[in-house]
Amino acid sequence: MMTLLDLSAPIETGMPVYPGDPEVSVGPALTAARDGVNVLSLHLGSHSGTHVDAPFHLDDSLPTLDELPLERFHGPAVVVDARGLGAGSAIGPERFEHIDPEVIVLVATGWPFGARDHPFLSAQAAALLAGRGVRTVGIDALSVDPTPADAFPAHEALLRAHAVIAENLYGLDRLIGEREIEVSMFPLRIAGGDGSPVRAVARVG
Repeated sequence: MMTLLDLSAPIETGMPVYPGDPEVSVGPALTAARDGVNVLSLHLGSHSGTHVDAPFHLDDSLPTLDELPLERFHGPAVVVDARGLGAGSAIGPERFEHIDPEVIVLVATGWPFGARDHPFLSAQAAALLAGRGVRTVGIDALSVDPTPADAFPAHEALLRAHAVIAENLYGLDRLIGEREIEVSMFPLRIAGGDGSPVRAVARVG
């Protein structure tokens, strides 16, 4: 039996965002009662909610969102169980020694959505994944680096390898123990984009 699991956080006014990013506001622009149709006005950043980072997010010389192959956003996935770590803990490379380069790597920390003291990928872990050829890495946290941060070594290692980073994934712990996982997290087709909210969905079974 195939099951689809939503890995996306709802987009709503006041939701947690990375420090310094635009706040999210969702409200009616048109209403059926007044205008004959309902249309929402959305104010949000390109990295609001569950989203992907393109390499361009880091450096103007790197590929933009619309220059990346669609294969970056869909494919077989494995979940790395990084639950139980303390606040601000680095996730080391030893957890990723078994990873196949042809999969999307999802890191489940189990921390609450929007928490700023979440665990994060160590520079060594990100470098191992990039060096092994992994080109899509996701995490259920605000960032693969600490929040906030003065430097972004995990972003540097992955994005300079032309990888995609997915952040703020929701409920990855539901995938732990599943042997067959396929993930889709297609971004909006934003010309010259540095990132985009996504509807991340996992197919299991």
